[in-house]
Amino acid sequence: MKNNPSSSYSFTIRVLIPNKPGQFARLATIIGKAGGSLGVVDLITADRNFITRDITIEASSNQHETEIVKKLQRNKSYKIMNVSDRTFLMHLGGKIEVKSKLPIKNRAMLSMAYTPGVARICEAIHENKRKVFTLTIKKNMVAIVSDGTAVLGLGDIGPEAAIPVMEGKAQLFKEFGGVDAFPICLDTKKVDEIIQAVKMIAPVFGGINLEDISSPRCFEIEEKLKQELDIPVFHDDQHGTAVVVLAALMNALKIVKKEMKKIKVVVMGVGAAGVACTKIFKRAGIKNIIGCDRSGIIYRGRTENMNPIKEWYANVTNPNNISGGIKEALKEADVFLGVSGPGLVTSKDLSRMNKHAIVFALANPTPEIMPEDAWKVAEIVATGRSDYPNQINNVLCFPGLFHGALQVRAQEINDTMKIAAAKAISNIVKSDELSREYIIPSVFNPNVARVVSKAVMTAAIKTGVARKKTITQDEKIV
Repeated sequence: MKNNPSSSYSFTIRVLIPNKPGQFARLATIIGKAGGSLGVVDLITADRNFITRDITIEASSNQHETEIVKKLQRNKSYKIMNVSDRTFLMHLGGKIEVKSKLPIKNRAMLSMAYTPGVARICEAIHENKRKVFTLTIKKNMVAIVSDGTAVLGLGDIGPEAAIPVMEGKAQLFKEFGGVDAFPICLDTKKVDEIIQAVKMIAPVFGGINLEDISSPRCFEIEEKLKQELDIPVFHDDQHGTAVVVLAALMNALKIVKKEMKKIKVVVMGVGAAGVACTKIFKRAGIKNIIGCDRSGIIYRGRTENMNPIKEWYANVTNPNNISGGIKEALKEADVFLGVSGPGLVTSKDLSRMNKHAIVFALANPTPEIMPEDAWKVAEIVATGRSDYPNQINNVLCFPGLFHGALQVRAQEINDTMKIAAAKAISNIVKSDELSREYIIPSVFNPNVARVVSKAVMTAAIKTGVARKKTITQDEKIV
């Protein structure tokens, strides 16, 4: 299954081109015939005989990039001088840095920022620990904690290889929510050691974002940390996904004119995201939910490929206790949610669903079914990809959610706050804007983080988990 060219696999070639009419057009034709997408073209040097240009090209994979370059090199009219992978260039030296808020240019500033003046600040916090929120970075700082066991679609690749993802997450926190965040990648897979490590670093942070920790360990780690820490602990792979999925579903149901309490939902993939989505669906009023994993439908009495989480799942879903595979699950279903793997369902499978079906195929980069195939039978289709309409992306949730939680110094992020965030996201798309291809706002919509933050603050205060009882937004949201 070949993907469309994208910026993820973009590269820049520096090429020496004969300075004759039509030469660049011939080069562009080669790129097009090879399946590449031509991007920015920059002039570097020019003389009577040759022109040097930097040409940006989007490919669909590493292999595709190599094929394009080889085809260009076969034409001896041009000389490829250099090939640079733009994604690798972006990551050189890392993507984040720590900056001082105040310049230290004289002795007076030094004496206040550091010794001896800083001792007074330390004493003030020692006398009243609550002042740590106002006198240190804790008030706006989140730890992004991972053990590298479930990174994107790559699986268990270890803590070092997980760092680029956690750096990217820190960028998103800052760019979209104005929240400072720092990656913490732990060299252990042991549940108790991860819990202990997070507890030991917690004094510096106002919140903990757990990321890319494999299931079912992630459930135990989050639950124990929530019990033992007095700051928000949030596993984004679970709850961030659930919040945005619920927001998209709220708007999709408006279009197809169906009610939450009357629909049947099939969830393919009962890992971190699938379980969290099921929980928030139930909280939102959905009664008929069927979960499927690689062994088929999860039902009461099943013994194959079960664990404590799936036992719980069997007891709270599948009210008619049906068994079988995905085909049986999809019969007369209204919603399909895929949080599993690529190419696991077909349009024929989905044709068993009710009319005006909703399909959220979120496996990334290749979904459970490609949108082109899902549209053959479904009314509304969403994916996790940016190159199709209706991208369900966690960045719509976590920057604003954490901003709101930090602003009121929330002790936890509870279900009421999550549902408030989902409603806030869904309401950004006005009723006269809703369509099959627009059920969820763009991640670049400047209002999202602000609206989510305010909704989360209100919910935190209402449910009694906020230390501050008034709403302010003194931290800038970009």
